[in-house]
Amino acid sequence: MKKELQMRYFAKSLAGGVLLAATLASTTVLAAGTHPTTGEALADDQTFTYSMLDEHSSIDPQIVEDVSGSELVRDLFEGLMNQDADGNLVPGVATGFTTNEAKDVYTFTLRKDARWSDGKRVTAGDFVYAWRRLADPATASPYSWFADIMSLEGVGDVMSGDADPSTLGVSAIDNHTLEVRLTASLPYFALMTTHASTFPSPQWAIEEHGDDWTKVGNIVSNGAYVLTEHIPNERSVRERNTAYWDNDATILDKVVALIINDENTDLTRYLAGELDKGTVPSGQYLRLKAEYPNQATSFPRLCTYYYSFNVSESGQEALKDIRVRQALSYAVDRSVITDKILQAGQTQAFTFTPGATAGFDVPEVDFGVMTQAERNAKAKELLADAGYGADNPLSIDLLYNTSESHKKIAIAISQMWKETLGVTATLANIEWKTFLQVRGKQDFDVARGGWCGDYNEASTFLDLLTTKSGYNDGKYSNAEVDALMAEAKTLSDTKANYTRVEEILATEMPVIPIYHYAGVFMLKENLKGWPYGNVEQNWYSRNLYKIAD
Repeated sequence: MKKELQMRYFAKSLAGGVLLAATLASTTVLAAGTHPTTGEALADDQTFTYSMLDEHSSIDPQIVEDVSGSELVRDLFEGLMNQDADGNLVPGVATGFTTNEAKDVYTFTLRKDARWSDGKRVTAGDFVYAWRRLADPATASPYSWFADIMSLEGVGDVMSGDADPSTLGVSAIDNHTLEVRLTASLPYFALMTTHASTFPSPQWAIEEHGDDWTKVGNIVSNGAYVLTEHIPNERSVRERNTAYWDNDATILDKVVALIINDENTDLTRYLAGELDKGTVPSGQYLRLKAEYPNQATSFPRLCTYYYSFNVSESGQEALKDIRVRQALSYAVDRSVITDKILQAGQTQAFTFTPGATAGFDVPEVDFGVMTQAERNAKAKELLADAGYGADNPLSIDLLYNTSESHKKIAIAISQMWKETLGVTATLANIEWKTFLQVRGKQDFDVARGGWCGDYNEASTFLDLLTTKSGYNDGKYSNAEVDALMAEAKTLSDTKANYTRVEEILATEMPVIPIYHYAGVFMLKENLKGWPYGNVEQNWYSRNLYKIAD
């Protein structure tokens, strides 16, 4: 579920002209040469421009909650560990880590040359502050639940307000040594430190500026780029951070993110040369692949597209009936979505966890092995058993965020429900930030959801449907699921637990898994370094570059 550094305006005490001169000098040196590894001739203009569907939720590491915002944050900030082009862990601010035999104590060694964009050194204390801030209820982080699934010592009491954040199991042994104490054995813990919510935060800047600390001119960051411009719902610009410890290896000088809400407009602007990376509208991948074979791309992603049922106290009574939820799920012909609407390598989903997840064996769930005709017949039977039909028709509201693809999918599914079950679905689409708020307050019947793994392990998906999860938008609660997921954190072999959880989800159907994502977009041939082998798609602009034509 799923991930910008700012520099030029980092320090008011530095003269803008001096900083600009330093940036331009660095740009000139890099643009004049060749790639240090591949030997390719580099383009003179090292600006990468790409599109985003919606305005990002935030660029505060402990507040950001969406994929597009996390992409900005990975450029602006750097965590303990990064990922390479294949998703393997590589050093970030930490040069490495050790763990005890029980794997419940991790010690990270921080590099001594890491600096904030205002020149201050990055220390272990900056991570302690950030992690306490994440768990502190006063922060009201939408991702505070991530601190809980990290199994940090004392996190439950901190999150409930019963203990001070200083009691959290994270300590600065010295400026360059961070110790993390867990309440469970987590062999994959280091993978979790690539997530934006674990990145360091500058306490002094936050205390000085409050909620405005992420604005241009105020923000202090420690990544390869700094924020130099932000016009909400229009554009966001980040430029090279010369204070970054590995600045000499950075090739791109500027990254520009443009907000383009319409997929077809996005493609038009890409083909006109305004974008280096653009969108493939629904149903157009095959045509674009034929016309632009070296620009249209599709590959597996660690993401699931689904619909959530509101089963909270405020939810519609009909949707609290397992039979109704099963009927609505069974009646969705997923092949229509993947093969006729999207047509870009997405795969039908009958489990919440995608097959691309490392170490996960996709279990065979009963409704997944039926034919669609069998599912439709069973759906009719289930809905009738629940008491709904011509004499007592079921009507529901279906909420999704503004997007042509989401609209097409919602229309198709509502037609399937109408034709197969006689169910009427009223569609409502709203812009992204409002959608997050409405869905988060359980002000819906059925709502669109999409989750990209925060790390490559099945728990990043299955923890989402535990009772305490912050993104369990339908407020589904099952004691066996909670117990199985808690126990999985202590097991070396989690297969049986994860299989059983998927079986429970396939029976109780708190969500309708619809399809597993593919990475589908247009990318200019002169833009190199894209990490196609990273199923999480954690990309870093500092690893990208443009070659000369």
